[in-house]
This record gives sequence, structure tokens and C-alpha cells, in this order.
Amino acid sequence: MKKLKINNLRKIYGKEESEVHALDGISLEIEPEQFTSIIGASGSGKSTFLHCVAGLDKPTSGNVYLDDMDIYTLNDDKLSQIRRQEFGFIFQSYNLIPVLNVYDNIILPVSLDGKKEDKAYINELIEKLGLKSQVKKYPNELSGGQQQRVAIARALSNKPSVIFADEPTGNLDSKTTKEVMEILQMCVRDFNQTLVMITHNDEIAQTADRVITLSDGKIISDVLKTTNKN
Repeated sequence: MKKLKINNLRKIYGKEESEVHALDGISLEIEPEQFTSIIGASGSGKSTFLHCVAGLDKPTSGNVYLDDMDIYTLNDDKLSQIRRQEFGFIFQSYNLIPVLNVYDNIILPVSLDGKKEDKAYINELIEKLGLKSQVKKYPNELSGGQQQRVAIARALSNKPSVIFADEPTGNLDSKTTKEVMEILQMCVRDFNQTLVMITHNDEIAQTADRVITLSDGKIISDVLKTTNKN
């Protein structure tokens, strides 16, 4: 798995008197095969941070390295390729394609990359995420929790280096939230994934291996916990 390194990341909106520093010189490394949660009050910069690190929104300045490659030195086509091949995304809104069934939604990143899916691996994902009986169904036939499971499987389908999750339990009830978090932790443990997750829920955040707190676009706390991987 590849390491993420963020160097002096800045994102500025507006000009002069109306200038807002959404990110104000953030530097850190995110270790592979680790669950990192990003927390902070509304307006702290956590969503901007995730979008800039994940190649979804270009920073004003600074660098985002995937191993030794600065992703923002790449042209748009190459950056899109990185997002498809190296990054997986899970959002609060599930962003499933209504006209595709569960299986086709899961393999969508692989299909967009013009590759053939690894059927044994995809079937393992489907089995572990409890979706075996749902593969022929369409998103509107699923509960919110089931749709988020499909979104998680889709994020994993291309065997990415890093999964980015933006408030993935925001639309779920407490029981389903617990189930989804157990699945995300399983992804780190069983599939050796690197997970970077934004959440406003401190209880959820504390289940991570590392908890980073942002305020006014800066890191004010970075706590690495002892992990016990089997």
C-alpha cells in the first residue's frame, strides 16, 4: 500500500478583505493500512482537507504525494486516472447509479477504467458486506444501510491505495451506523486498506487508529492510538 504525504497544504477562498483560509498550511503523513479520522467543528476545514487530498479540489498551494508522486503536478487525465485507480470514495449521499443493479454499481470504477473485474475478489466483497442476496436489485429497492454497503464495496472494487469517506454514516440511524463502522473497520483489518474518514461524531472518530482535529484550517490535535491488529 502507498503512503500519503501532505506538505504545507493551503486553500484560500475569496480575495483581500473577504479572503478565507480554509486550509492554513497543513502538513502530515498518513500511514498505509491505518484508519485515520478527521474531526472538527463546522467550518474547521475538514471537508476541504479531504477534497484537496483526494484530488477532488485543487489546493491553492502545497503538495499531496502518493508515495513519491505529487498528484497536483499531473494533468487532468492523469489525475482522473489516479482517482479511479488509487482512491476509493464513500460519501454521505450514496451516489449510486439508479439504472444499474448492485453488482454493476460495485464494479463501476473497474468498468470506467476499461478493465475486467476480479470476480473472486468482488464476490468476496459481496459476501463480507452481506450483499449476496441483493446483487440483482436496484438502489431504490435497498435500505439506506444496504446502499451504503454497496457504496463501500464500490470504493473497494478497484483495490485502491486509500479510501476517503466523507461523513459516511451521516444519513443512517444508530444501529445501521454501528454496522457500517464495523464494515469499514473490517476493510482496514481484512483488506489492509488505508481509510481516511471525516466525521462530526466524536464517538465514531475515537474508534480510529488516529484522530486528527482541525480548527480554522489548522491541525490542533493529532493523536495516534495503539492498534491491535490480528
